[in-house]
Amino acid sequence: MNRDILEGNWKQLKGKVKETWGDLTDDDLDVIAGKRDQLAGRLQERYGMAKDAAEAQIEEFTKRHGAIARPW
Repeated sequence: MNRDILEGNWKQLKGKVKETWGDLTDDDLDVIAGKRDQLAGRLQERYGMAKDAAEAQIEEFTKRHGAIARPW
């Protein structure tokens, strides 16, 4: 994973993440800061989903948002 690309795109992704998972707060997004594992953990907490379900949703999100979300 190229961390620089992900962190560089995080500002663009934040809005898309918020649209997709509206229960995430701005504080959550600041903590996540472009880290996939942090996003998965927050989805598990906020939505009560299993880790594999959170990972599946993140994978779908990545596919849907193409280059902006790569290499997430």
